[in-house]
Amino acid sequence: MKTIGLLGGMSWESTALYYKQINEEVKKQLGGLHSAKVVIYSVDFDEIEKLQHEGKWDETAKILSEAAKNIQNASADFLVICTNTMHKVAPTIQEHIDIPILHIANATGKKLQEESIKRVGLLGTAFTMQQDFYKDTIQTNFDIEVIVPSEEDIKIVHKIIYEELCLGTIKESSKKEYLRIIDSLSSYGAQGVILGCTEIGMLVSQEDTNIKLFDTTYIHAIEAVNKALN
Repeated sequence: MKTIGLLGGMSWESTALYYKQINEEVKKQLGGLHSAKVVIYSVDFDEIEKLQHEGKWDETAKILSEAAKNIQNASADFLVICTNTMHKVAPTIQEHIDIPILHIANATGKKLQEESIKRVGLLGTAFTMQQDFYKDTIQTNFDIEVIVPSEEDIKIVHKIIYEELCLGTIKESSKKEYLRIIDSLSSYGAQGVILGCTEIGMLVSQEDTNIKLFDTTYIHAIEAVNKALN
């Protein structure tokens, strides 16, 4: 079994989900008392969040690259960055380490292809929805069209992530807003919707809608286990 390196803390709420889902999948595949070999380095998200909103991505990359080197030095075989947004600086992080990064958008794109999805909606932080680093990976590598909500709905999704979900706050009113936005994406031809922020699965699940949802936290965690066991 390979050792999975988790670069987490962005937020710790979703990193805890990664750890739980990874170990549940190892137990499912191997049975008995098996659990995953994991190295976790958790950063202070307050520092990262401030730099994100100031547009200081180079500084976030420096912090995460140092963390990734520590994970590598702890004998991890590959790196899982436990956040969608910070894959914006994944190429820079990769330059500083020798172990491979298991990219969340590639794992998601692979799952979308398996489900024969050709047009998909994307929810996430404003950075993930508006910038190209995430959408282009799926569109270029998997030939899947990615659509995002309206400007006003992007603001709503972003605000709920940072002011509620990253703090572990779950509100029924916010769930209703997300489900409304998911319905809107479906009305524009999305065959499914990517929950492209690792906290969104805390708020909405497949039980809440008939529209196919792709929870990136779960997808990324399962892909990590498959890589570790094969």
